[in-house]
Amino acid sequence: MNVQSKPWLVLASIALLGWLVYLLAPVITPFAIAAGLAYLGDPLADRLEHWTIRGWTLGRTLAVVLVFLLMTLILALSLVFLVPLLIDQVELMVAKLPGFAEWVTTTAWPSLAGFMGVDPGILKLSQLTQWVQGYWRELGGAAFTVAGSLGRGGQALLQWLTNLVLVPVVTFYMLRDWDLMVLGVRNLLPRSSLNRVSQIASEIDTVLGAFLRGQLVVMLALGIIYSLGLWLVDIEFAFLIGMGAGLLSIVPYLGSIIGLAVAGAAALFQHHDVLHLALVLGVFMIGQTAEGMVLTPKLVGDQIGLHPVAVIFAVLAGGQLFGFLGILLALPAAAALNVLVRHADEFYRDSDVYKE
Repeated sequence: MNVQSKPWLVLASIALLGWLVYLLAPVITPFAIAAGLAYLGDPLADRLEHWTIRGWTLGRTLAVVLVFLLMTLILALSLVFLVPLLIDQVELMVAKLPGFAEWVTTTAWPSLAGFMGVDPGILKLSQLTQWVQGYWRELGGAAFTVAGSLGRGGQALLQWLTNLVLVPVVTFYMLRDWDLMVLGVRNLLPRSSLNRVSQIASEIDTVLGAFLRGQLVVMLALGIIYSLGLWLVDIEFAFLIGMGAGLLSIVPYLGSIIGLAVAGAAALFQHHDVLHLALVLGVFMIGQTAEGMVLTPKLVGDQIGLHPVAVIFAVLAGGQLFGFLGILLALPAAAALNVLVRHADEFYRDSDVYKE
């Protein structure tokens, strides 16, 4: 093969792969979810398979069974304890929305406008409230229409049930054979570029593993800190706001900023004093201090190299191009691209073009 034609072959292969992913996105999605779960559980399975109890080694299959049961238990406990609590919080929020809208219209906005020295009538909050209510009713009607059509058709329900069964089955087999699949890909690589590709793949694994495994724990820990703190401060939507802020902390400072704004508004609406607003501010300061000094350094480290803007762009671009599958693949693609760009930069700086 001509050396000059290799880059075009690579570009054509990437374009063809992207086109196939776009066409097969609904089919690939459960396999992508299963691959992500297997990737998260593989390090623990690698440790357990070498455990020796009185001269007897667990082995890969038994280790995978234990990891799979642990993941299933965590998911079941989350559904049993967290989902009902989240539903209660959402129902409470919906019930409080009319009163909150009235408080914003009659109290909060006029006070803020007077402090800023602007005319309160510049923002037609009544029209905004009517628009939100109308949109909410329209959204609810659309949801019932979609639900009715799904009930009549049954195709989407069947696909959902198929994925519900398919994901755990594929996760188990991928988790059991993960090392064999990695070895199979390694054996297909050209021997001349084996070391280079293995080094890049190792760096991608380090970046992606540190970000996903570490950041998931950080998000959960921050959600617990915020929820518990807001509950102690007596905020009605403590769990909803706290866990939402924890999930949004995948982008640094985004979760704390949005959570502080929403919790501050909820504190003013509920208690009408500055004390609870200060207490809410203290809760988020404690959370940020814990994240910056303990959680992120210990669990994530400084080696991930994923800029917050890159994370946001990757998620939005992936969702725009491939839907939910694109969102799932956004962070792995961003981690791989981050490592490739770093190596490309090193290659460029060592080249004669840069030195000349």
